[in-house]
Amino acid sequence: MNPNLTAERPTFVTHLECSLTGEQYEADQLHGLSRAGRPLLVRYDLGAVRGFVPRAMIEARPTDLWRWRELLPVRHTENIVSLGEIETPLVPIAKSGGPNVLVKDEGRLPTGSFKARGLVMAVAMAKELGVTKIAMPTNGNAGAALAAYASRVGIETTVLCPDDTPEINVREIAAQGARVYRVNGLIDECGAIVGKGAAEGHWFDFSTLKEPYRIEGKKTMGLELAAQLGWRLPKAIFYPTGGGTGLIGMWKAFDELEQLGWIGPERPKMFAVQASGCAPIVRAFEAGEVHAERWEDAHTIAAGIRVPKAIGDFLILRAVRQSGGKAVAVGDPAILRAADDCAKKDGLLLCPEGGATLAAYRQALADGLVDEEDQVVLFNCATGLKYPMPDAAEALDKNGAIDFAAL
Repeated sequence: MNPNLTAERPTFVTHLECSLTGEQYEADQLHGLSRAGRPLLVRYDLGAVRGFVPRAMIEARPTDLWRWRELLPVRHTENIVSLGEIETPLVPIAKSGGPNVLVKDEGRLPTGSFKARGLVMAVAMAKELGVTKIAMPTNGNAGAALAAYASRVGIETTVLCPDDTPEINVREIAAQGARVYRVNGLIDECGAIVGKGAAEGHWFDFSTLKEPYRIEGKKTMGLELAAQLGWRLPKAIFYPTGGGTGLIGMWKAFDELEQLGWIGPERPKMFAVQASGCAPIVRAFEAGEVHAERWEDAHTIAAGIRVPKAIGDFLILRAVRQSGGKAVAVGDPAILRAADDCAKKDGLLLCPEGGATLAAYRQALADGLVDEEDQVVLFNCATGLKYPMPDAAEALDKNGAIDFAAL
């Protein structure tokens, strides 16, 4: 058995804090949003962590998600749930990207996406806090991860998804034990149904950022990245942004690592990548707004970033601006072209949202926002195997042989 899952788990959580007002909330109690209606952030005694955990101790552990246990909220080992959350690789894509472009391939995680990071933590904490029924809206991959982890610990789960959610996602959610409903609407409309059910006491609302712990799972992307790059950070990060939990989580991780003395004050430029058919964060960024208005008639092939309104909009915008980065929108043709290039030239099958980050990098390069010499990291948030691919197979000739003359 993985020693990280059997070891004692000293934790250093002190309290939760409203991300808007700073109001503090007690740890070890079930919370949703703050009284201001905004996400709660988990806070740690980082001075105690610094004294208890030298960086070398982290480096000596197996490189999985749970190596970071002192910077995670689960207090009791028996509440850990795991399907084998590995450290995901950094894959160079020199031909389709450039000599200094790396893809952090999150498709290697359980259930095939980076949603496993957030949901493994949220489900573990739900178990720890005694939750027995949960519900969540999803564009696909988050629902699959939730179903897998919740079923593993016996929590009853309901998932609502837009009716054009990729069929493989709908089926894997059901196959992994959740009740799944198709909704004639977008993800925020699914979320409204979840919220109504929570208000009536049918379940706990597990929507993005409406519970505090998904951020803590997603921040491990930033912790991993720093360790993988020798405790320094890249010049830029391109992140597919719908609800933005991972971008918010990484920004939090970098701050915690600096307070621990494990990295310096340098930060990557954070690029929030959206599709031009659903770009509320881009519109707010360009207008200098703090919050993003709902995007009407949202449409894109990259379903994972088709989020018309994000409750953590101000946190995404704050991180992008503080980093000197930008919110960038790319069209579906550029997304498809980038994913096709990466597969054919570098052998890495990106999901559409991952393709969006490569398209955004190319755009940023052309606009002079990054240089070819800059080390950049693109996030491929799910395995490309979950998405439709064109049938390009050819038929044998009439004799059942390959027509070598045509090659």
